[in-house]
Amino acid sequence: MPHATGRVDAAHAVVFAPLDGAGRAELVEQRLTDAIVSGVLRDGERLPSESDLSKSLGVALVTAREALEGMRDKGLVRTRRGRDGGSFVTFDRESAARMLESRLHGHSRIELRDLALHVGAIAGTAAEVAADRASDDDVETLRTIHTQADLSTAGGARRAVSRFQLEVAAISQSPRLVREEVRLQAEAGPLLWLCLREQEYRERSAVAREHVIEAIRGVEPAAARAATIRHITGAFEWLVHERLRLDAARRDEASRTLQDGPA
Repeated sequence: MPHATGRVDAAHAVVFAPLDGAGRAELVEQRLTDAIVSGVLRDGERLPSESDLSKSLGVALVTAREALEGMRDKGLVRTRRGRDGGSFVTFDRESAARMLESRLHGHSRIELRDLALHVGAIAGTAAEVAADRASDDDVETLRTIHTQADLSTAGGARRAVSRFQLEVAAISQSPRLVREEVRLQAEAGPLLWLCLREQEYRERSAVAREHVIEAIRGVEPAAARAATIRHITGAFEWLVHERLRLDAARRDEASRTLQDGPA
């Protein structure tokens, strides 16, 4: 089975993978917005043309055009004409943070737990099967992804997670697991890995990858699955604490507003 590593950037492959369902403009916009705010698509990066975008996502040209118009209205994309023209990402760190925090606030703890369970089930199974099927070359590929990871930014750490998990799924030699991994990374990745904005969690993520690699190298399926699920569980627990923090901050802000209001 072809591996993602060394051929295309795995995180970008996830962003521009075909959409499930009807492919509404809102879904296209959400997919691209998530990629921007999570750092996978970087400030100044040129997006595919409307035609190429519609083909890669499996949507109508008018749908891709409508999605880009919506993103321009929100200041996430700028478009210029001419020979070197096209649509380019405009990344505002503060706006991106507010978008993700708003999305997190819209999820209950039960919804977050269900999301983590689903992601863990797929990624954990892929790691378990990969431990039985990996060759020495496969293990070396995982090691290369790990050592080349850029942990200096949240976007770099997010791309490392994406590449690693997609490669593990590819090593499992299950097309269904690969497709589901791609779908979940596009749908849940930006929110689930919000913890990577903190250096501590970027380092924890690196340690988790080491554990998965060693389990796969040692042909220990249960250990590979357990290490993968621990990694995802840690991200979920961070999300729960972050949501509680945001809720408390909103209550404090509302209380100050009332206190500062007219007598």
